[in-house]
Amino acid sequence: DVQLVESGGGLVQHGGSLRLSCAASGFTFCSYEMSWVRQASGKGREGVAWIHTGRGTPAYSDSVKGRFIISQDSAKNTLYLQMNSLKPEDTAMYYCAAGRAVADWTRANEYDSWGQGTQVTVS
Repeated sequence: DVQLVESGGGLVQHGGSLRLSCAASGFTFCSYEMSWVRQASGKGREGVAWIHTGRGTPAYSDSVKGRFIISQDSAKNTLYLQMNSLKPEDTAMYYCAAGRAVADWTRANEYDSWGQGTQVTVS
């Protein structure tokens, strides 16, 4: 079974940085498309960063472009999200998601597997 386990969330001040990690198991890491998706309180899920783990080509939503960096360590089957210049509007639960043949990476329903999430709060 596919398992995704996020870590690294926490409370940070405006302008600070955090690095999220997603440890993946149960599937061939380099054959999946993976994203970081966030959900703020009372809002829907929003894809913020995507990478094809086999090609290493990233994409970002406009809301995080230039501030967040998605990366992977294929040897460790781990996905990362480096978040810099954090703003209060980045406060959300952040999920790692995996899928195959994703048509629109920004849409949450494109992904088959999800982690439990890690909370990021920016004050």
